Amino acid sequence: MSGFETIRDLLAIGKNDATAIGAPKRTGQNYAVLRELADTTVARLNELGVGRNDRVAIVLPNSPEMAAAFVTIGCGATTAPLNPAYRREEFDFYLDDLAAKALVVEEGSESPALSAAQDRNIPVFTLISDESKCAGSFRLEGKSAGAVAHPGMAEADDVALVLHTSGTTSRPKIVPLTQRNVTASAGHIAESLKLVAEDRCMNIMPLFHIHGLIAAVLSSLGAGASVHCAPGFNALRVFSWLDEIEPSWYTAVPTMHQAILSRASRNTESVGRARANLRLIRSSSSSLPPQVMKELEDTFDVPVVEAYGMTEAAHQMACNPLPPATRKPGSVGIAAGPEVAIMDESDSKLIEIGKVGEIVIRGPNVTPGYENNPEANASSFTDGWFRTGDQGVMDEEGYILITGRLKEIINRGGEKISPREVDEVLMDHPAVAQAVTFAMPHDKLGEEVAAAIVLREGELAEESDVRDFVSGHLADFKVPRRVLVLDEIPKGATGKLQRIGLAEKLGLG
Repeated sequence: MSGFETIRDLLAIGKNDATAIGAPKRTGQNYAVLRELADTTVARLNELGVGRNDRVAIVLPNSPEMAAAFVTIGCGATTAPLNPAYRREEFDFYLDDLAAKALVVEEGSESPALSAAQDRNIPVFTLISDESKCAGSFRLEGKSAGAVAHPGMAEADDVALVLHTSGTTSRPKIVPLTQRNVTASAGHIAESLKLVAEDRCMNIMPLFHIHGLIAAVLSSLGAGASVHCAPGFNALRVFSWLDEIEPSWYTAVPTMHQAILSRASRNTESVGRARANLRLIRSSSSSLPPQVMKELEDTFDVPVVEAYGMTEAAHQMACNPLPPATRKPGSVGIAAGPEVAIMDESDSKLIEIGKVGEIVIRGPNVTPGYENNPEANASSFTDGWFRTGDQGVMDEEGYILITGRLKEIINRGGEKISPREVDEVLMDHPAVAQAVTFAMPHDKLGEEVAAAIVLREGELAEESDVRDFVSGHLADFKVPRRVLVLDEIPKGATGKLQRIGLAEKLGLG
């Protein structure tokens, strides 16, 4: 698996008649058909004037066709998946910033991306699918983008995928990931999870984000296994998908796991069937509260594997190992692909075991650097190590504990508070289902601790009750001065809870 350096080579392992891509209520597409689709799609792109390292913006809903488009276009060009929910102004920014050579949309699309592309003379390719054919089947129609400069299949150092960072504190940065980067990461994930051809992944992650693209789609295909694409995340439909797909695993962000758990008691028969099929559950992209991990394991009777990833690493950096090895709740596991170390936050010195510092990585899955951003590259790369921006500590066994994002650490009059530490205490409160701690402005201290919580169904709790509970477990300066009880905590497009900017969103800024 690790020997593959391009997406096209990664597709070679699957047996011809084995299912590669599936979807609820659809006939699966086998590997022979997928490989043929990859070859015909690259040839068609070349006919339309698109070749290696040309950027193709993809605006498609979650579907097997989106998964197939990402994989097959990525065999011969650079994919740039964009969130279909973006507004016109956002498409203006991203199409400009990417210098897109073409835009792919589904037949009948009314996306504002169309007018944004038209205003920039960017050719639009229409993805035409046929529901009567196997899942993921499509063809591309459109007008030529001109002569193709570099036809044929992509090579290892060509860029396979470009994504933007979230841009919560600054202008989003372009992260180019090479063919070698994404296939290395896919191999690392497959190895961590011990994926085999018989595994079936249920993908509920958005396919415009690194998590779903690499952890669900590419890792499955690189193991000759299958990935079954649900039409996005819907907690009301998850249990019917579990029944139909019969997955051996799925991967999600913590808020999705929590939403599934909140409905598990009403779907006991489906849970029982899932317990018979599931081999593991994976969690990544943000911290999984230990309480949620335990509830997941109790509900589905399988190990829950928490992993650590980010876009700049083509997703995975560390992962808790499967049994019989030790899984440590609250830890993101051990290095799982790249080298991982802890560096002094103020200089380039690596620090010893047990000391808190900045988590750094290096390896074949790490981006060569941000595009056209020498300032960001200078601050992010030190002596070949990429600085993640995460604060953490490594124990004697190599397990990594993230203590917080450096930009999220709350500075209360000089006292540094990790929001994650407060989150975990809040989650121990019997009435609390979700919690996120964040900084709110303070005129004298600079920042003060605040928290937003969602209560469990049927439970009641006052702000004072919650504050009293936290004060029994943490020093006074860590206790939130405001606790907002909400029906739902605002989330990002991928379902992650976002601390930065939350105070302003909630009227505390």
